[in-house]
Amino acid sequence: MKKTVILLLVCFLFSCTSEKEAYKIMTYNIRYDNPNDGVNRWSNRKDFLSNQIVYNSPDVFGIQEGLEHQVQYLDSILVGYSYVGVGRDDGKTKGEYSAIFYQKEKFNVLNKGTFWLSETPNKISVGWDASMERICTFVLLINKYNNDQFLVFNTHFDHIGNIARVKSAKLIIDKIAEYNTGNLPVLVMGDFNLKPETAPIQLLSNAFNDAKIASESKPFGPIGTFNAFDFNKPVVDRIDYIFTSKEQVKVLKYATLSDSKDGKFPSDHLPVVITFTVHK
Repeated sequence: MKKTVILLLVCFLFSCTSEKEAYKIMTYNIRYDNPNDGVNRWSNRKDFLSNQIVYNSPDVFGIQEGLEHQVQYLDSILVGYSYVGVGRDDGKTKGEYSAIFYQKEKFNVLNKGTFWLSETPNKISVGWDASMERICTFVLLINKYNNDQFLVFNTHFDHIGNIARVKSAKLIIDKIAEYNTGNLPVLVMGDFNLKPETAPIQLLSNAFNDAKIASESKPFGPIGTFNAFDFNKPVVDRIDYIFTSKEQVKVLKYATLSDSKDGKFPSDHLPVVITFTVHK
């Protein structure tokens, strides 16, 4: 009897200590501050958008289209977070960011960087047939308390160049192999400006898991992610994604968040959020 009790106690303690911590990550195209957006301009959206992020409390979130003052606003409001990222126009503060925010009390940064989606990724440049500079920002995070490590890549593909989008997908796959020498868990997210059946998305889906498909729980929310600020139409165009390592990341939940206030969305894109665990 004593042996049975001891065995059960050991099994219980082992199960408790071996339980993996679940993390939440979000990708969010926050829409650049366009003065021509009328009632949907940034000044009318920023409070609700930041409150939405606070309410969902992601461990990590990546934004697209954020200009310097938008990034600084989020940094000032979301006091529990720090961020990595640069403006795509000069590698400093000009142009849109693909910034990655992380909970600073939980994580330390082991590595970070930004590369351009072009033939010369280490230089400020426009790639292939793209309409403008496009970037991918990455960060290697370590959990201060349990030493979990994972790499996060955040990007925004061109909306015009077909060649650029295929080449960008291939470049990101190659860059991940270059930076991930330790075979760590990887998450790739962003606004890809492409529907699921397109070649670049298929390239990424073959290299990684599409979190929506891999989710153990039924995906929650609208089918699409791009709402164009049109509250009266169904959101059906899916162009924002989170991809994960096939083996080292387990996706527990997936959601597309369609929060609104007074018949208005906080951005022309809906944020995508997943809950996941990492495994070596």
